[in-house]
Amino acid sequence: MAASVGNLRAMTANDLVPVLAWRNHESVRRFMYTQHEISPAEHRRWFKRCEQDSNRHLLIYEEGKQPLGFMNITVAGDSRIADWGFYNAPEAPKGTGGRLGRLALHYSFDTLGLHKLCGQALAYNEGSIRFHEKLGFTREGVLRQQHFDGNRYHDIVCFGLLKHEWDKNR
Repeated sequence: MAASVGNLRAMTANDLVPVLAWRNHESVRRFMYTQHEISPAEHRRWFKRCEQDSNRHLLIYEEGKQPLGFMNITVAGDSRIADWGFYNAPEAPKGTGGRLGRLALHYSFDTLGLHKLCGQALAYNEGSIRFHEKLGFTREGVLRQQHFDGNRYHDIVCFGLLKHEWDKNR
């Protein structure tokens, strides 16, 4: 799809099937902390818990009416600091991630009024590391051997972006 501008909307129960398919796709799953295939029942329970949590924002990125990505923002109480996670549909066209990322930052800082957005990437996920840096995030540290995948330990790279940095670079 050649659209240059997409939009974000709240995830609904109608999005459960495609979001689960994206999440379980090997190209996405291999970079997640939880790498098992998630069952539909587990996915529905997760969605139900998130719907009841006002600090969780589950969003779908779409271009036209075509859903192409998912984003999760979790605000830490009243702190105006949040963590985010995201992934594209495996078949999303090149450039989708950048468009999703820029809209996510607008949403985080302009709509939610956040002071800081934080992200993490497994150290072997070089694409996510480059993505965060391209969006203006600062690499804030490494949690050494923080994640055990069932076979070995992996480092986690931590990122942060402050509102004034986003304002300056947008």
